[in-house]
Amino acid sequence: MQRRLLGRTGLEVSILGFGGFHLLEISTADAQTLLNHYLDAGGNYIETAAQYGDGESEKKVGLVMAARRDECVLATKCHARERDAAARLLDLSLGHLATDHVDILFMHHIQSQAELDQILAPDGALRAAEAARDAGRVRFIGISNHGHPEIMMEALKRYRFDVIMTNFNYLDRFNFPLIEEELLPLALEEKVGIVGMKAVGDGFLWRSAEQAFRYAWTLPIHVMAAGTNTMTLLEQDLAYAEAFTPMSEEEQEQWFFDAPELGNYVCRLCDKCLPCPENVDIPRIFELEGWYDRQMWDGVVRDPGDYWLRTALRFWFENQERARAAYAALPVKASACTDCGECEPRCPYHLPIVDKLSHTHTKLSGAGALNPRWAWM
Repeated sequence: MQRRLLGRTGLEVSILGFGGFHLLEISTADAQTLLNHYLDAGGNYIETAAQYGDGESEKKVGLVMAARRDECVLATKCHARERDAAARLLDLSLGHLATDHVDILFMHHIQSQAELDQILAPDGALRAAEAARDAGRVRFIGISNHGHPEIMMEALKRYRFDVIMTNFNYLDRFNFPLIEEELLPLALEEKVGIVGMKAVGDGFLWRSAEQAFRYAWTLPIHVMAAGTNTMTLLEQDLAYAEAFTPMSEEEQEQWFFDAPELGNYVCRLCDKCLPCPENVDIPRIFELEGWYDRQMWDGVVRDPGDYWLRTALRFWFENQERARAAYAALPVKASACTDCGECEPRCPYHLPIVDKLSHTHTKLSGAGALNPRWAWM
């Protein structure tokens, strides 16, 4: 399996990492079987978190680490925000993982300015991580974030994190474009290790898993952590890693057109719909819809399985208030659309822009009922 250098850490990591969240869903014996098979197949990056099942995932990983600790780069995550609580949590994590050190300790799920300020404070969790690093119990310090990358970019400017972890996939490319446009270049410039997650968009891209992994690995990330709970899924992911070849720019553009999950609803932010006679910034409004619910709630009635998947995942990153505040600040709202339709023939993806603007205005303003032309569940 291909390996890449994890930023300035000097660690070499396999492009496919093993994410520990879904170990919560299976027995201890099955978890051991999967982890051992992953290591036997040449994988060497295993990550988990104290918060996954209140240590349950760490304990399952620890049963394998007791015999194979030196075969992998091991990471866990700390969800405490204060120094003393973080120190206690790390003690528990090391015990669960049956090791005297982890290679990477992530500050887990830092989503707000307040949380970033907390961990950076004199009595914040980062002070515990630094003390653990000085004592040889942690080798490198990282930070993880989901969805909008604003806080992650600020974190990299305020502290010399060694590693970051966030979502990279071809759906969220169009919901949170700053991840690839600004966060990724910033991390590369600072030689920060880049751990990806959510290659298949929390399962939303399940129909196109091979293309999803291929797209993610084509980005200049170093490892993609993938959660798995069956041998079938693990074997598939390993096969994707072994067969990986980068997507050319032409292949990416074609995939953005063909991907069934993007369809004729998700805006690809190409700007070809502009200019609007009413000065509606159509791509920006659809980007804010992506912040709000990842453009998953399109008003189309589907089968129950797809309905519940979209229901579960659309607010996964909890960016609704950020989206509505940004929309409220726009000088021209989607409601300024006069239904002239000039934009729609320009869209290479055949989006129903006029209806989508109305739909999005309802989401982001909370005003009125949905346009009756939209089916609704």
